[in-house]
Amino acid sequence: MKNKSEQEKRISYRIEKVRDALTVQQLDGIWITKKENQIYLCDFPSSNCFLLLTKDKNYLLTDFRYIEAAKDSCPMYEIVLINSEYSEIDFLKEMQLSVIGCEDDTLTVNSYRKLTNEVQHTKWQDCSGLVEQIRLIKDEYELDAIKRAAALTDDCFSHMLSVLKPHMTEKEAALKIEFFFKKNGAMGLSFDSICVSGIRSSLPHGVPTDKKLEVGDFLTMDFGCILDGYCSDMTRTVAIGSVTPEQRQIYNLVLQAQKTAIEGLKAGMSCVEGDYLARQVIIEAGYGDYFGHGLGHGVGLEIHEAPTLSPRGKGFLKENMTVTIEPGIYLPQKFGIRIEDLAIITSFGIINTVHSEKELIII
Repeated sequence: MKNKSEQEKRISYRIEKVRDALTVQQLDGIWITKKENQIYLCDFPSSNCFLLLTKDKNYLLTDFRYIEAAKDSCPMYEIVLINSEYSEIDFLKEMQLSVIGCEDDTLTVNSYRKLTNEVQHTKWQDCSGLVEQIRLIKDEYELDAIKRAAALTDDCFSHMLSVLKPHMTEKEAALKIEFFFKKNGAMGLSFDSICVSGIRSSLPHGVPTDKKLEVGDFLTMDFGCILDGYCSDMTRTVAIGSVTPEQRQIYNLVLQAQKTAIEGLKAGMSCVEGDYLARQVIIEAGYGDYFGHGLGHGVGLEIHEAPTLSPRGKGFLKENMTVTIEPGIYLPQKFGIRIEDLAIITSFGIINTVHSEKELIII
């Protein structure tokens, strides 16, 4: 009962934050269709669910398959059964609200046409990003889930160091990552694991193939898992058998850039300034053209969410935001290196949720 009470308090607090935003934007309600925002506000995953938050009520609409579970899991919501005879459009017509915010980013053209054409008494106003702005700052429950997901990712890396060997294929390595996560309690993968080796390690988001790991290859593994709905994200680059002086030099440069960012990031810094901490190190070494992506991104219910640390990043870092720190250098047709941790922003710096070794490892 204690856990359920804590859940209700957590969800109620989040709902009130959204309700405050409705007042500021002069909305009578918000129609929530984005899956991650629904989970954030009701903690109830479903393949067919709609939420409507008004100034004084919370509604959850779902079909017969989920109705019983919704009633049991979401006491702070009025549960509405929808079916072929009574749809979400019928419900919205009955509500007769003047102005409703909707998430244009997740509505199909067909869904939007239905809302605007059939619910004629209502003005629909795009409020994409409203809930995401609230989600930017992670609460204690979220931070705990992310830390536990990161800890399992650390364990996965340790496991991979014990099983990687020459002649294993990239696909086999990726499969071992997935199997480890699922065997050890993960809900799933944060994203499809990236395992690229040799000249293919210069592909930042390369897809694992049947290429075999060979002595002299770098192997870049970018992977993460989901625990209690929250993602982890980590990258390590290891060497198979041996390294050249150039490989070691570039690896140490990427590591230096990452350590510089880790030491400098803190609340109050702009996202552009945060990115430049690592980028300046790489630019001054003459490899700026080979660091083509941003330093990092937010992680939470989604593997990629705000804020974005990049030369075009917007806004400022705030306490209890969670961001990746992942500089990389990618030399076409030669090799690539990325080192990535997942950090919690604080006023005094960061708390790194990743503890795996990052000095060059040769397997």
